[in-house]
Amino acid sequence: MSNYNPNNPDSQNSQILAFLKRGHSLTPILALKLFDCLRLSGRIWDLRNAGYDIKTRSKVVGDKQKTVAEYYMETEN
Repeated sequence: MSNYNPNNPDSQNSQILAFLKRGHSLTPILALKLFDCLRLSGRIWDLRNAGYDIKTRSKVVGDKQKTVAEYYMETEN
């Protein structure tokens, strides 16, 4: 069952959704720093199941060139 509650602005899902809607992209490392979110993929799953069109792309990060998921929403210009 999804923990998504659009009426709770303090929930991780609501904070992540607002961040993505502002045109920012989000990696698991950034989600941990900004929202104390250990399972970004789980939060994205919740939001997608709630009907939000969140895209995924691969991003290479760090000195060791690790590939991680980067989540974003397409915004209207």
